[in-house]
Order: sequence, then C-alpha cells, then structure tokens
Amino acid sequence: MLRLADRPLIMGIVNVTPDSFSDGGRYLDPANAIAHGEKLAADGADILDIGGESTRPGAASVSIEDEMARVAPVIRALSAHTRLPVSIDTMKAKVAASAIAAGATIVNDVWGFQFDPDIARVSAAAQVHCVLMHNRLQDDPGVDMFAEVKDFLSRSIDIALKAGVAEDRIIVDPGIGFGKTHPQSFELIRRLAELKAALGYPLLLGVSRKRLIGQATTRTIAAERVIGSVSAAVFGACNGADIVRVHDVAEHAEAFGVLNAIRNVQTGRPR
Repeated sequence: MLRLADRPLIMGIVNVTPDSFSDGGRYLDPANAIAHGEKLAADGADILDIGGESTRPGAASVSIEDEMARVAPVIRALSAHTRLPVSIDTMKAKVAASAIAAGATIVNDVWGFQFDPDIARVSAAAQVHCVLMHNRLQDDPGVDMFAEVKDFLSRSIDIALKAGVAEDRIIVDPGIGFGKTHPQSFELIRRLAELKAALGYPLLLGVSRKRLIGQATTRTIAAERVIGSVSAAVFGACNGADIVRVHDVAEHAEAFGVLNAIRNVQTGRPR
C-alpha cells in the first residue's frame, strides 16, 4: 500500500528493456532486474517502478505479450522479496492488468490514461494508485507548456474519476522531457508548486539523468548526470514534489536525508 508522507518518496527505476536511454540492456534478464530492484530497495527506495518498454524518442514498440513477459516475473519477485509498493510503467491496459495480477499496486501511465481507453477501468477495478503523466508526440517551442500540461492532466484526472478511480489514488506527473524543449521542461520544474496547487493532487517528478540535465551540466553520458539529477530532485522536493522517480537511489536518499534533517522531518519509511 502506498502512503505519501511529509517527505518525498523515492521511486527507483528498473528498466527491463534492451534500449532505455540510461541503462538499456543491463536489466533485460529477469534475474538481473530482480537483483537490481533488490539493491535499490536496500539503497533506500520507497517504491520500485518496473517498465518493459522504453519511452525514449525513437524506441521500438513492444508487443503486449513481450511486455507482459518481461515485467511479470520481475514484479512478482520484487513485490514478494522487498515488500515495497511496486509500480508498472505502461500505457497498455492488458499489461497493467497482468502486472497487477503479479503484485503491482501502482499504474504509472506515460500517456495519462489517454492512450489506451481501457487502462482507467482496469486501474479503478483493482483500486490501485495511478500516476497520470503529460505527454505529446513532439516538442513545439511556441506552446504555452504550463497551460497545456495543466489542461492535459485535468482531462486525465477526469478520465480517471469517471472510470471510478478514487481521488486519493491519483498522482500527477508533468512529464519532464516528453515532447518538450529544455526551456519548457525547466519552466515546469520551476513552477511545480504552482502546477500542484492548480491541479490539487500529489505530484511526481521524473528528471533523473535526462538530456536537460546534460544540457545544463555538459554531461553527455547519462550515467554521469547524477549530481545534476539530485540537484533537480532536491529543488522539486522543496517545491511540492511528493515522489521523485530516479535511477540513483542511494545518492538521492543521502541528499534527502540532509534535506529532512534541515526540515526536522522524521525519516522512517512509510509503507
């Protein structure tokens, strides 16, 4: 069961894919993915997010059957071995249903329930938490991105509520880097508190190792963007982010330990 707290929760990323932008192929083997998830749990993750299809630009699509085969054994093992809430990162209803059957308690949809019309019903029926992310097919520097994200996520929330998802099971995500220019993404991070106030729901920030971090730090290799990623996550935590989705859990946990000490926030992990 997911329980938000007065500190940001850390969602650790487990990519069971051959082509993710940061660690493609390293955890495609289920045994490697399970071991990685267990390490992230030991490093301080509060949630594990399992994905079987890369969402990077230009990534090959994956069949429903292949995606389910990749994620189900990993979710089954990690939900049993770690006792952490496990999230399925998918935009497909059948994959979500399979993952929930395997033990997932969160559906993290990068198209905010606006790609597969049945995923909202599946999520509502299972009474899982839902992360609704903004997305668009390509960037456009002329778009008022803050307004678009707010309107898109408002529609996603409406879809979720009409399907029967409980209000306290909804989390929103501005989709940093998805169909956005770097300036638009930085603006969204800068205005997180405003976006959260406008929508009225808990907020997830996913900025770990992304290209905009590389643009700001001149780090061309994704795995070398740890310090920049932590900086963005700490800023997010200070401006309303309830969950941060990250590759480098230990580093973020250490940074948040200091932030929590400054804030005098208890650091016991919720479940």
